[in-house]
Amino acid sequence: MAVVLMPEPPIVEWVAGIEQKLKGAGRFLVGAPVVLDLSSVKLSPSAIGHLVAELDHRGIRVMGLENTDPKAISGGLPPLVRPSKGVSVDLAAPKAPVPEPNRKPAALLLDEPVRSGQSVFFPDGDVTVLGSVGSGAEVVAGGSIHVYGTLRGRAMAGSSGNTQARIFCNRIEAELLAIDGYYLTAESMHAGLRDRPVQAWLEGNELKISALR
Repeated sequence: MAVVLMPEPPIVEWVAGIEQKLKGAGRFLVGAPVVLDLSSVKLSPSAIGHLVAELDHRGIRVMGLENTDPKAISGGLPPLVRPSKGVSVDLAAPKAPVPEPNRKPAALLLDEPVRSGQSVFFPDGDVTVLGSVGSGAEVVAGGSIHVYGTLRGRAMAGSSGNTQARIFCNRIEAELLAIDGYYLTAESMHAGLRDRPVQAWLEGNELKISALR
C-alpha cells in the first residue's frame, strides 16, 4: 500500500526522526510508494523540493504530494495526488470518451523497455511504451499511457490535470496506477484483472479498471 507521511515543523527535526525510524522498524519505507501530506506545514516550492531530495537521499521515494497549494507544485516535483474514494471493476469495456476537438497532444514513443529504477516524465501528452515497464520503474504522462508489454511498475497519467487520460497495458502487474492524481495501489486492484490486458480511466473521483478482452 502507499505510505502517507505527514511532515511537521520543525522540518529538520522531523527528517531526523524519520532517519532514526529507518534504523529500526521503519525500514519498510525504503522502496515503498510514499505520499507526503503537507497539511501541517507551509512550504515554498524550493523547500518542498529540498524535503523530497532529503527523503530520496535516505531511500524514501516520494511519488506524490497531498494537501498543498497546486501553485506550489513546480517542475521537477512529484505530482499532486488524491486517494481514489473507491474501486470499481467492470469486465465489460466502457464507452470511449469523446475526444476534445481541435486538440492534437504531443506524444512520446519509447521503443525500448523502461527498466527497473528508470523514470520517464512527459507532461506534454501521451506516452507509448512498445516494451514493458519494469518493477520499480515509473512513467508519468500529461496524457494517456499505452504499454504494449507488461506494466509492473508505476504509471501516472493525466499529470497535467487531464481527467480524460487513460492507462492501457497488455498485461497488468502494476505497483500503482494514477490518473489526474487519483491513485490505486496493487493491493487495491481486483485479483481477477491481474495478468490481463486492461484499461484504467477516471470517472468522477473513482479510478476504474476494465479488462480489454
